[in-house]
Amino acid sequence: MPITTCVFDAYGTLFDVTAAARQAADGPGFEALKDKWPTVAGHWRLKQLQYTWLRAVADAHADFWDVTQDGLDWALDAAGLQGDQKLRQRLLDLYWELQAYPEVPDMLKALKEGGMQTAILSNGSPPMLNGAVQSAGIGDVLDDVLSVESVGVFKPHARVYDLVPERFNCARNEVLFVSSNGWDAAGASGYGFVTAWVNRAGEPMDRLPWTPAHVLSDLTSIPKLVGL
Repeated sequence: MPITTCVFDAYGTLFDVTAAARQAADGPGFEALKDKWPTVAGHWRLKQLQYTWLRAVADAHADFWDVTQDGLDWALDAAGLQGDQKLRQRLLDLYWELQAYPEVPDMLKALKEGGMQTAILSNGSPPMLNGAVQSAGIGDVLDDVLSVESVGVFKPHARVYDLVPERFNCARNEVLFVSSNGWDAAGASGYGFVTAWVNRAGEPMDRLPWTPAHVLSDLTSIPKLVGL
């Protein structure tokens, strides 16, 4: 079946999750972060994801904003910055205004002009996602923003992926699902989506029962991938 629907993970896929730490490090009063921001950003993202997996298997769901704060607190503690409440608040504020990757607006516009249905499917809570979409100015090229909050469990649970065919009334193999997380792309492949892993960092393939159909370095070629 041809692809009719293109669905994107949000954080790390459309939105640069390192942007908050990078921007904060350039601001006055946060000199302690200047040489540590890449480590803080990396730990923050890793713990954020790890906490979603642990909560999913333990049936202990929480709003993604709570998980995001927990991940940041661990990252700041590991960097010896746990007492800087002003820095903590600045990083959290910036997370609501994450920058989109440069190719995102034109890529989504090309998909919409080519007749594709487009959406986000994310662990993020609706307020977080709406803030990011508005900040990036891409609301007009998305048909919907789907959050795990409607099913109460984080990815890669099948109930999350179910949200796409339920919303768009399409078959699983009509969906191109795109994620920067190898485990997410793999999980979506196992579910039955056609998948693309945006491997910006050139990481090894995750050792899982499923593999993504496509591996890309950025999102530029997505329209071509679906025949546009």
